[in-house]
Amino acid sequence: MDLKEIRSQFPILSQTVNGKPLVYFDNAATTQKPNTVIDIVNEYHSRWNANVHRGVHQLSNVCTDAAEAAREKIARFINAAASDEIIFTQGTTDSINLVAETFGRAFIKPGDEILVSQTEHHSNFVPWQQIALRYNARFVVFDCHDSGEWDMNDFYAKINAKTKLVAVGHVSNALGTVNPIKDVIDKAHSLGIPVLVDGAQAIQHIPVDVQALDVDFYVFSGHKIYGPTGIGVLYAKTQWLEALPPYRYGGEMISKVTNTYSEFNNLPYKFEAGTPNYIGQIGFGAAIDFISQFEVQQIATYEHKLLRYAEQKLSDLEGVVIYGKSDEKAAVVSFLIDGIHPYDLGVLLDKTGIAVRTGNHCAQPLMTRLGIFGTVRASFAFYNTFEEIDYFAEMLRKIIPMLK
Repeated sequence: MDLKEIRSQFPILSQTVNGKPLVYFDNAATTQKPNTVIDIVNEYHSRWNANVHRGVHQLSNVCTDAAEAAREKIARFINAAASDEIIFTQGTTDSINLVAETFGRAFIKPGDEILVSQTEHHSNFVPWQQIALRYNARFVVFDCHDSGEWDMNDFYAKINAKTKLVAVGHVSNALGTVNPIKDVIDKAHSLGIPVLVDGAQAIQHIPVDVQALDVDFYVFSGHKIYGPTGIGVLYAKTQWLEALPPYRYGGEMISKVTNTYSEFNNLPYKFEAGTPNYIGQIGFGAAIDFISQFEVQQIATYEHKLLRYAEQKLSDLEGVVIYGKSDEKAAVVSFLIDGIHPYDLGVLLDKTGIAVRTGNHCAQPLMTRLGIFGTVRASFAFYNTFEEIDYFAEMLRKIIPMLK
């Protein structure tokens, strides 16, 4: 990969923050956008904007074709069996809520169990917790080790005939741990239990093949993979999309309405009520085109080198404790420095042009399990450099004595 050429395609990376060149290490929160995504969103807003699926005029047809082409690109990118298995949503959180609401309504009964991991983002924790409460089911959490890796023995002990669904993250947003989701899926399926996987932190870092995983539901967001905000995907096997009831009601998701009854549309439109974020879909498609120029495994290899280099640089600093010790990690390093509040460190790093994330990272149950209140999180993308990490370590070396 030509790193200089890649960085040149992301205009935000050339700016300064507080008089310093921007070093953007908050990619787990959102990735930056290449010119191709920015340009196509601007083009469709300025030249082609018209509501999709409903018009007979050229503008509508152009937008409809581009939005549906994006669906097909995403289906190919994750190797879905058909583009109809791609449902556009507002993002990962919306996708999970769609499944939680519809699956809960259709299949969860009193006494059933929903199983999640201790390491989940709140978006894949709270919806299931609330569904369990609503239907008098049991919300079950399996543990993790101090390293941040799942306690698979605890998982095997807690999954049982009462379990109606397992919901787990592919990659931990707080620690970067790449979880053994294939083992979870295989065990769940041996008991006839469907699995939802939150792929928000995996989709931009590692290859994802939903058919090879045999996953029932897989969810992710456009803004995590160099695309626009406000657009996401629910992938689901056709059998589940046909079995689940509609989530929202209104235009586009119906085929016939009378005074006494309604018939619902075919897939995927059954779950896409109202005017969709069609320009977001088109931008998402452009992001898939952009990332498809590269081998995802090549990106993963480079980002892994960045991660290990950053971990080594941090380990050389006095008082640093790194959380998330798995050998299988995406490009996320979470750490604390003895005696220093993460927020204070984040604020001073910002003064040097370095953007990191501080806090509990929407993973309070995990932080409680680890006995901490939060961390500083540096998360990398394939446009980041070893030189940026050197600068990061140098600034930490200067800041730490100021906060002691």
